[in-house]
Amino acid sequence: MLRIGVSRLLQHGSRHTAASAAAASAARAQSSAPEKIEVFIDDIPVMVPPGTTVLQAAAEAGVEIPRFCYHERLSVAGNCRMCLVEVEKSVKPVAACAMPVMKGWRIKTNSEMTRKAREGVMEFLLINHPLDCPICDQGGECDLQDQSMTFGSDRTRFLDTKRAVQDKNIGPLVKTIMTRCIHCTRCVRFATEIAGVEDLGTTGRGNDMQIGTYVEKMLMSELSGNVIDLCPVGALTSKPYAFTARPWEIRRTDSIDVMDAVGSNIVVNHRTGEVLRILPQVNEEINEEWLSDKSRFAYDGLKRQRLLYPMVKDSSGELRSCEWEDALIVAAKALKSADGSVAAIAGGLVDAESLVALKDLVNKLGGESTCTEEIFPDAGTGTDLRSSYLLNTKIVGVEEADLIVFIGTNPRYEAPLFNARVRKAWMYNELNAAIIGPKVDLTYDCEHLGDDPSIIGKLLNGSHPFSQRLNTAKRPMIVVGTSLLARPDGGVLYSQLLQLSQKLRSGCEGGAEWRVLNVLQRVASQVAALDLGYTPGVTDICNHPPKVLYLLGADEGAITRDQLPKDMLVIYQGHHGDRGAEMADVILPGAAYTEKTATYVNTEGRAQLTRAALVPPGMAREDWKIIRALSEIVGTKLPYDCLDDVRMRLTEISPNLTRYGEVEEANYFTQASALAQLVSGKQDTTPIDVPQKKLEDFYMTNSITRASPTMAKCIAAVRKEAANRYIE
Repeated sequence: MLRIGVSRLLQHGSRHTAASAAAASAARAQSSAPEKIEVFIDDIPVMVPPGTTVLQAAAEAGVEIPRFCYHERLSVAGNCRMCLVEVEKSVKPVAACAMPVMKGWRIKTNSEMTRKAREGVMEFLLINHPLDCPICDQGGECDLQDQSMTFGSDRTRFLDTKRAVQDKNIGPLVKTIMTRCIHCTRCVRFATEIAGVEDLGTTGRGNDMQIGTYVEKMLMSELSGNVIDLCPVGALTSKPYAFTARPWEIRRTDSIDVMDAVGSNIVVNHRTGEVLRILPQVNEEINEEWLSDKSRFAYDGLKRQRLLYPMVKDSSGELRSCEWEDALIVAAKALKSADGSVAAIAGGLVDAESLVALKDLVNKLGGESTCTEEIFPDAGTGTDLRSSYLLNTKIVGVEEADLIVFIGTNPRYEAPLFNARVRKAWMYNELNAAIIGPKVDLTYDCEHLGDDPSIIGKLLNGSHPFSQRLNTAKRPMIVVGTSLLARPDGGVLYSQLLQLSQKLRSGCEGGAEWRVLNVLQRVASQVAALDLGYTPGVTDICNHPPKVLYLLGADEGAITRDQLPKDMLVIYQGHHGDRGAEMADVILPGAAYTEKTATYVNTEGRAQLTRAALVPPGMAREDWKIIRALSEIVGTKLPYDCLDDVRMRLTEISPNLTRYGEVEEANYFTQASALAQLVSGKQDTTPIDVPQKKLEDFYMTNSITRASPTMAKCIAAVRKEAANRYIE
């Protein structure tokens, strides 16, 4: 397969230069760039670089040309012909999406020839398209509807019977009504180019042409839901959302996804106190315009297995619902009588405001143990230096790298949109990839170096065959997974990686400015928790059990009731009746991420805001408010009464937590490497492994996804697909 095509170069050239060039190389590129040429769009003069298509030139002039098959992030197909325009002195109209402009061209997007060409194309598109608008889920958001009204004719010459195409079953997420398909091939190109799953294609010719999977099978991708947004008609729609609402009935709230640590920007569609749909929002520096299936479809878990009322264990050991005052008084009495023997564990979905409130409360009560469920080694500086636990090159920075090495991580399922960005760089920027750990399919060519942890030490001392390529790379990236760092010998391996990264930085093209070491976090709360001074891992609590343990959304089983003394009181605060609630003596119902305005920090250290789309159900309340109310009853009142006060406290501790949308630079690699050399310990011989190896492992990773019926259907579908004899 050609890794780069002429059409893709035409399409992505200018955008790639703007996105991936560093400051110095951008200056050089500008000095050597060819002179711009002048073209006229509807008599409006526009200066564009050579190779710009008519469609792009028109966009520069502020003129919109209709299109169905063209998409700025996909290769040019040129098969819908809706973008036909007139070029002066040209006998026939030309396809604007695929035709590069020439100097002095006069392009007419509103002439009689253009109008008649568009009407003819629209007439052909509607020949076989059924009049399903009243019952189509795409109604109101359909490009075909909008463009037929604007550019189509008001009468038809077609009198024959319309064709019918059998629907395809491509899984529990995407609903297909293939009779509506206009063969724009956007879904085919997305699956092949972005998702890296070559399952979709075309069969037949002419009137018999169909898009499908050839043999019936599930679309086995963690990004499959994006074809719904790409489809310009109602051929591909959302199965869980089908026949639920019309677009004019629902409200939209901009927010942030918390299913992984990437921090994808999303739009929450809701009506009458219920989330109906989650869509991606464009953010070029994080998720572009894509969204993972877990982030898009797990919203139905938000209304199931929810904690609606405060609960306290009675004398028989049964949890009984009660009023807020009763639950808070029981918790407060236990905290007072603990005499400072208090500890807290934070889960992966907790916001920064709740984290700082809980830490302040525990510290005021005399406790010191505030931990996270995710483990991170304390080798050398541990988490004292911020650059030691961030994705330092940033998500968009992968487009500048020429070699990337994954160690103990499967980014395809741990961070699907980061992996999509790596695939983009592999396709268009000639990025090479290698992996140390289990051999997994990352959707692009990736050299497997093995799963022996000793490989890291060999790369450090230069005795491994791959060392030559790593040392000669101009901009190498090492991406470390937190599952590697959670090993018993995680500290030793991490110290070796710190030294290796510092060694590679000295030979980089970018020098000290290029950041080699990157940690790919798995959960949304971890970076904020480490910024606020939480201790990663629960070892300290297991070794020194407190009298009262406060679980804030801790549902992943990092600590179990069997590990705790029987007389210990466990307070659980969260939104789902999951593993944390099962072991609690007092339950305080909190709000989910769609029900609060809160701060989350993604894996690259970028602080972002979720916004409250709904009111928490039942008697549930926002987490920081619960902790603040509890502190007053205990007698150690926290010094904030509103959200702005909490944010001021965040700024006091770590100012980057309230610089929303920005990534604060962290550059302490030299110090971290020097301290890492002092680390000693025994290295384990256990092979490097990752928890998510296949698609089945991707869908249920937190309390919300475990409560989602849609995610359960996905797992059942993947297991059924494993029995398909056409699957490799």
